[in-house]
Amino acid sequence: MAAKLVQSLASRKVAVIGDLILDIYLHGAVDRISPEAPVPIIKWKSERAAPGGAANVAANIAAIGAAPHLVGVAGDDEAFRELAALLQTFGGVELAGVLLADGRATTRKLRVVGQAQQILRIDREDDHPLDNRLETRLIETARAAIDACEIAVLSDYGKGALTDRVLASCIAHANANGKQIVVDPKRRDLSAYRGATLITPNRAELAAATGLACETDAQAALAAAKARDATESDILLTRSEKGMSYFSRLGEAIHLPTAAKAVFDVSGAGDTVVAMLAACLAADLPMVEAMKIANHAAGVVVGKFGTAALTPQELLASLAASHMEDVQDGRLLSLEDACALRNAWRDQGYSVGVANGCFDLVHPGHVSLIAQASAACDRLVLALNSDASTRRLKGPTRPVQSEQARAEVAGALKGVAAVVLFGEDTPLELLEALQPDVLVKGADYQEHEIVGADGVRARGGRVLRATLVDGQSTTRLLAKST
Repeated sequence: MAAKLVQSLASRKVAVIGDLILDIYLHGAVDRISPEAPVPIIKWKSERAAPGGAANVAANIAAIGAAPHLVGVAGDDEAFRELAALLQTFGGVELAGVLLADGRATTRKLRVVGQAQQILRIDREDDHPLDNRLETRLIETARAAIDACEIAVLSDYGKGALTDRVLASCIAHANANGKQIVVDPKRRDLSAYRGATLITPNRAELAAATGLACETDAQAALAAAKARDATESDILLTRSEKGMSYFSRLGEAIHLPTAAKAVFDVSGAGDTVVAMLAACLAADLPMVEAMKIANHAAGVVVGKFGTAALTPQELLASLAASHMEDVQDGRLLSLEDACALRNAWRDQGYSVGVANGCFDLVHPGHVSLIAQASAACDRLVLALNSDASTRRLKGPTRPVQSEQARAEVAGALKGVAAVVLFGEDTPLELLEALQPDVLVKGADYQEHEIVGADGVRARGGRVLRATLVDGQSTTRLLAKST
């Protein structure tokens, strides 16, 4: 299901209109205080640049396979050339809508970071208004992008691109042509965005715009109602550690808890949220599904340092893991869900073991092997040969029980957290996907004969040869019954 959701976002066309920013991060070590003034001395270690503002929105959209049409104003300078080169690394970012203006500099934010803490930020930007001619060109370009796309985003960082006239023209044009338009706001006066489909303030922005607190659900609802009155728009409020809340003009509020496991840096999280929401709405996903995807996307990027885009693989893993975190009841899982579960367990610090076999008629030997395997790890996954695989291995009269029946019985054994089927002759492909910490097989196999043992050891794991119970096998049981 998660994979289908993410696949539905691919190739969606999104117009991204707003302020383009080049984010620069200077990393260094802080060893001492300057003798010249009470300030830290940063010993330079590295420097990197990343797209910021509307450019980061476009990067996030492109990173998941959708197609952003970026519209904005930049200087004809080295900063824009660096920004354009960064955007090209994501693929699919259409830059024809970026207008280069003589005498205007591309906005740059330089963040100085020492010991993973931001110490200083230096902004270099033009804050003078666009001249009338440039503003008219920007409006015409934005309208063309809206026409060419399924949805539009207005990414307002207050750097001059989204003037009153540009905002009003974009929103009116989108509405006249039946296109949704999503706004990431920075203005205190939210009425400038009147008529937008959806506005996505964070807590501080909504509190500043309405003069109301936004901490509790009730407070957030009152502030959102005031914002809706001013804008005639739906409000999606991002609430940091409290997740996000959607306040529609027509229905009840929807609240989602945060999906973040660890918060390292919130820079750019709002860009990721608006990017994912726009792509989801372009794909006609229900708002609750759009929120879910945006919530998980933001949860991924706040675990990274600085503005960053996520990958489809990261988003898929987060979405899938949200359904898997508490699973250890022996249920049958797809390999995709089992991998997500394995990743969730790894994040929680649990060791994972895998035992494999046909488990056709469960007997004391199977019970003993599972007991030894589960004692060797925190979570045990049982890899079960499919019916076709069992027939190739054991002959045309096997298995006695279907794979579904075998999975249900084996999954009920004490110590089995989950069961996964594999259709190949060996579990090698499954083991490479799950990457267990412990691999368990019966002692009738020498270690060099155990499929996947080399890979497990290469990753720092171990191989356990479980002690056998004499005289116990499905073959012997079947022989006695004939």
